[in-house]
Amino acid sequence: MTRDEFNDFCKSLPHATHVVQWGGADVWKVGGKVFAIGGWTKTDTLGITFKTSEIGYEVLKDQPGLRPAPYLASRGMKWIQHYDIPDLADDDLKSHIESSHRIVFKGLTKKLQRELTLHQK
Repeated sequence: MTRDEFNDFCKSLPHATHVVQWGGADVWKVGGKVFAIGGWTKTDTLGITFKTSEIGYEVLKDQPGLRPAPYLASRGMKWIQHYDIPDLADDDLKSHIESSHRIVFKGLTKKLQRELTLHQK
């Protein structure tokens, strides 16, 4: 997945907002909370970081091309970084980003969830 494909996909998710921060990374948020980050690798593969469930974290953390996300995972957070080949197929990666978006949205207050939903209509 290229940086443009990553950004286009994240932009398509409900209530997603974008900022460039942390050394030029594309940071995608919902309700002000991060759900995906694109950037930060020393290879030709775009580094994509996303939040997972506890089970997802255990399944993905030792897969080739994936690792616990530097900084985030070291603080006990369940974040994975897709950083090298062999990597995930684009459809699988999109599914994980979508899941991250859903996890983060569900973690927002009910009030903020309602406000975001109302502003979308």
